[in-house]
Amino acid sequence: MKRSAALLGVGLGLLLSACTVVGPDYRLPKDAAVNRPDLQGPIAGSSSNAVSAPVPADWWRLYKDPTLDELVRQALASSTDLRVAAANLQRARYQTNEAQAAGGFTNSAKAGAQRLQESGQAFLLPEKVPVANVADIGLTTSYQFDLFGVLQRGIEAAEANTDAAQAAVDTARITLVADVVRAYTQVCAANEERNIALHSLDLQQQSLALTQRLRDAGRGDETQVTRSQTQYKSLRADLPRYTAAQKAGMYRLSMLLAKPLDQLPKAVADCAELPRIAQVMPVGDGAALLKRRPDVRQAERRLAASSAAIGVATGELYPDISIGATVGTVGIVDDLGDPSTNRWGFGGLINWTLPSNGARARIHMAEASNQAALAHFDGVVLNAIREAQTSLSQYTALLERRDALADTEASARQAADQTHRFFMAGRESFLADLQATRTYTDVTAQLAAANTQVAMGQIDLFLALGGGWENKQVAAQNPK
Repeated sequence: MKRSAALLGVGLGLLLSACTVVGPDYRLPKDAAVNRPDLQGPIAGSSSNAVSAPVPADWWRLYKDPTLDELVRQALASSTDLRVAAANLQRARYQTNEAQAAGGFTNSAKAGAQRLQESGQAFLLPEKVPVANVADIGLTTSYQFDLFGVLQRGIEAAEANTDAAQAAVDTARITLVADVVRAYTQVCAANEERNIALHSLDLQQQSLALTQRLRDAGRGDETQVTRSQTQYKSLRADLPRYTAAQKAGMYRLSMLLAKPLDQLPKAVADCAELPRIAQVMPVGDGAALLKRRPDVRQAERRLAASSAAIGVATGELYPDISIGATVGTVGIVDDLGDPSTNRWGFGGLINWTLPSNGARARIHMAEASNQAALAHFDGVVLNAIREAQTSLSQYTALLERRDALADTEASARQAADQTHRFFMAGRESFLADLQATRTYTDVTAQLAAANTQVAMGQIDLFLALGGGWENKQVAAQNPK
């Protein structure tokens, strides 16, 4: 007995000393796009309108708008998209718990009793065995050794998938915040542009009234009145689209916050001034962008999970080895506990499905999936840089156009005032005055639209920059 136990111990020791972890250890390939030096420095497209400073986590607070802050807070608390992403993250965490619980000790217990007629010949007896009440009670414990690291690779894959699910939550947050800010900006822009249109309409109405008085005084004719009325009606025809845009923004906010319109903050519908950032836009650099963007983190974690999957597939080539013990009692109910009914056992078990071509094919499939995950990761990295460069370039162009239109608007206003004074003094024609007024109102509308485009461009830029959701903040908001 002692000799058997010693041999068993020596055998287990040899097995444990041979422990290895199958499959490749995950390391980010040196030739991955994320390691390219040209992607680490300043983001192309930067200008005097942007600075290579860290992007703040709560970037929407740069607007210093309490109403917007409240909208974002409510959206983060009630968004259906976030609820879906959070549920997926919780499921991934439970899958990690399941992977961590695999292997190791497994315990089981059983107890049963039955009225039994056993076969006599099963016990090599020629006569019939008596009918009896037979009970079977037993406890079993076993320990599965992860000698080849298959379970460890499974845990690595599950943990990587959990990290990817966390990155998906971050993506949902960034997208949600950008949508809220965009919808709020749409409401404010529609109200602001409508007020500007009403001011232009008021100016044209004054011009129309003046034209009518000049006609009545014999200094004009009906054609001038008709032309002035046409300009007035043209401006008035634009008003409904501003109302429609304001309503669309309100409906969008209602959906994002999962609340009816009458429960939105009161100041939202009345917002008549675009949210503006009174500082140079912080954009960081390429290295910070690639660390911050959650889609990049998600793709990298998917790559890590696919690497671990190679080890899981490789583990199918090796046996499962476990050691266990069992103790119990089996016999006639009245005799339970008698030494003749007791039983126990202790030993090891090797369960090995001999490798086949199918097992090796699954390894090659996992390796191919890993290559696809690497290619996807490289694509996400390159796309992140492209989006940031494109958004920054477009934002710079929008600012330049807005500034040019502001200069044009000032000139058009001056020209309209001068032409109108000359017309009143009889030194300019009515058509010149009408054209100058039309030019001024058109440029004013273009400037208002350009201001809206700049505000939307800021949102697109922040979205492309990853919104500033750092890992440490995510961990604080989602403790495990």
